Order: sequence, then C-alpha cells, then structure tokens
Amino acid sequence: MQEGLGMFLPFILLLVLFYFLLIRPQQKQQKQRQEMLGNLQKGDRVITIGGIHGVIKEMDEEKDTLVLRIADNVNIKINRQGVESVQED
Repeated sequence: MQEGLGMFLPFILLLVLFYFLLIRPQQKQQKQRQEMLGNLQKGDRVITIGGIHGVIKEMDEEKDTLVLRIADNVNIKINRQGVESVQED
C-alpha cells in the first residue's frame, strides 16, 4: 500500500505546483480583467487590444459595445472585450 502512494506522490506534488504556478494566477488575472471591464464609464481613457487609444463616448450595455473617440470627429465602435486597459489621468 505504501509503495503505491510513494509512486503517486511526485505526480500529486507536480499537480499542486502546476495549480499554484499556472492556474491560480490566471484565474486572478481573469477576475481583475472582468472587474476592469465592468467598471468602464463614459469619459474613461482606454487602450484597445489593437493598441488604439481613445475616450469612451457612448456605452451600449445591452449589446456590450462602446463608442470610442480616437480623434476629433472620428469615432469607432468596439466590443467591450476589445478594451485592454484603462489609462490613469
């Protein structure tokens, strides 16, 4: 019985290590991203995943889209998931 447990102990330790080094940090990062996307407001300066800088002009909660002003009289419509980060003023 002890031999079987001794044989699986390295595998179990590897799984625990894998969880703490890969899975848990990824879950934490996903949670922070969802929180950031949920807190977006009109007037926030954002950077899209494609690297476009803009200011949120309109938000459509139903369709989960945003309208960004990227230059004078230039607006684009993107999905909320396309926002990578919010710039601090």
